[in-house]
Amino acid sequence: MRKVRAQRNALFATAKEIAFIGLMAALLIACQLALSGLQGIEVVTVLFLAFCYSFGVVRGVIVANCFSLLRCLIWGFFPTVVILYLVYYNLFAVVFGLIGGKLNNMKAVWRIVILAAAAAFMTVLFTLLDDVITPLFFGYSLRAAKVYFYNSLIVLAIQPVCAIVTIAVLFEPLRKAFAQVRRI
Repeated sequence: MRKVRAQRNALFATAKEIAFIGLMAALLIACQLALSGLQGIEVVTVLFLAFCYSFGVVRGVIVANCFSLLRCLIWGFFPTVVILYLVYYNLFAVVFGLIGGKLNNMKAVWRIVILAAAAAFMTVLFTLLDDVITPLFFGYSLRAAKVYFYNSLIVLAIQPVCAIVTIAVLFEPLRKAFAQVRRI
């Protein structure tokens, strides 16, 4: 009887986990869609950061892959975007999933400062990865690659600031909300 109950509880926990992972991927898509008209303004970074921080690397990687592939199903499979999203968001999940266990005992102010700086760096990395992947994939000339890079500077200036502000304002409430979800 105990074995059956344990198996049922394990299955239920897995179903809850799958449902929550699906909801998180859908939330990231919805937020990306809602703010898609504003270049460099986004909340995916703070939402995904808080999720990876709270739930760890493995669940973060699963959400990263679900989000990346679902995004491509909705907006189209562009090879450079598929590569960029699968590389970047998996790296993001690993970085912030590992950081999550290290900063829990730190004062909230310092935790936010460290996370905001790391997130700002990661958003710059996202744009720079795109500036490398796209020209290489399409075989741009050096001049065309430079033009592509210079055109990305506006987003490169806005997105880290957006990440810093959203993390300063939203990270702690999201972390607390995810902590409650983990207890369910």
